[in-house]
Formats: sequence, structure tokens, C-alpha cells
Amino acid sequence: MHSSALVRPRPPRRGRPLALIPAAALVAALASCTSQSEALTTPCGVVVDGSGSAAATKNGFDAEAKLKDELLPFLEEQKCGTVDFAPITYTSQISSCKVDRVDLDPPHDETTDQESQRSKARAGAAGQALKELECAMKERPGSDVWGALDRIASVMPSDGPKAKLLVVSDFEQSDPEFSIGDADLTTEAGRDKAISSLVKERGLPAINGMDVYPVGFGMKYGDRASEFEGFETFWMEVLEERAKADVHNEYQ
Repeated sequence: MHSSALVRPRPPRRGRPLALIPAAALVAALASCTSQSEALTTPCGVVVDGSGSAAATKNGFDAEAKLKDELLPFLEEQKCGTVDFAPITYTSQISSCKVDRVDLDPPHDETTDQESQRSKARAGAAGQALKELECAMKERPGSDVWGALDRIASVMPSDGPKAKLLVVSDFEQSDPEFSIGDADLTTEAGRDKAISSLVKERGLPAINGMDVYPVGFGMKYGDRASEFEGFETFWMEVLEERAKADVHNEYQ
């Protein structure tokens, strides 16, 4: 129970000089005033879709708007320490679109305002992502999501914290050898045939153990639930069951 009565302050003890305060206590107090935030060590990747369906049109999912809405929250909430980028184009693996990795926890000293420094770094990463998207949109129309996932995975560290990937795409795979629109995704046999063919030709994206956050997934299907169901099952089979990634839907 809390009492509303005021507690009389205890008078200071006499005869104890301030100089005798333990040095360790002074050091601890000073350290608490200059303590720095915990280091950001999570490696992150951002994949941006430059295909025709990414345009801000009636039939597009507006990749630029989604990137602007979701990238900064993703980088901050997932505690990303670095971020790399990969484009989705007609031939993602060999696309010339490339921007540099961004360090989201730059070197600092005890006088650095880390939150301000990190916020500026994330803003710089957003600029790099938009630059990558702009480049991808200028390339030949196409959507090699599979290759882009493998490309971003190739620059993630093989040890340390789990990598986290933000994939801004409708996942409408369409490249020189395969178009998801031509595959039968309505049956288990049809999906298995399509997936097995892709795996045989190009292997699985090397995203084993990584966290994947799709943004814009399957948007073209709208309220066509039956078509979306086959599409979603196809990709969950690829990403989770076969490639062994963990798929999340925090960012839409």
C-alpha cells in the first residue's frame, strides 16, 4: 500500500568526507552516463522487383510505394546491422544493377549520438534501395524471383546471426525458361512438376535458415481466392519446405 504521508529526509551523516566515496562507484556512475547502445549485428538483404507488374498502375503492385512504406520499419525493427541489395529482373543473377552494402551501425565513439547516426544510415539505405529499383525497372521486363533470392543469399554471411530478407515483389516468376502463369498450380501434381523442373535446372535458392519477409506477395490475384491458394502453396513449398527458409508476413 502506498502512503500519502511525506517521508522526512534523513540528515546527512557527519564526519564522512566525500573524498572517501569508493572510486569504483564513481567509475560506474560515469560509465552509465556514457554507455552505448548494443551493437547491431543482424545481416539483412533487400530484394526489389523491377518487372512490369511492379509499376504504379491499375494492374501493378507499386513496388516503389511499398518499398518506401516498409523498408525503414523493417531495418529498425529487425535490428539490421548491414544491408545488401539485389534486383528482380528478367535475368536477376546476371543483372548489372548493383548498389553497395550499407553499414547501419557505423563506427562511433563515446560522444556519438548513436540513434541519430543509425537513423541517417537507414535513410541512406532507403536511397540505395530506390536506386536499385530504378535500375531494375530500366532493364528488360521480366521477373526472375528465384534468381534474385539466390543472388541476395550469396552475399549473406555464412555464420553469425540469422539473415533477414525483405522481398518487395508480387513473386510472379517470369524468366527466359519459366513463367509461373503457364504452370498448373491448381493441383499438387502440377505444382510438384513445376518445382522439380525448376530445381533440376537451377537448384534451390540458398536461403536455408534465413527469415524471408515478402511485401506485395500475390497481389495480382486480388479476391480470386482459388487461384491465390495454388500460387501461395507453390511458393511456400519452395521457400519453406524445400529451401528451408522461414517466411513471415509482418510487412505487407
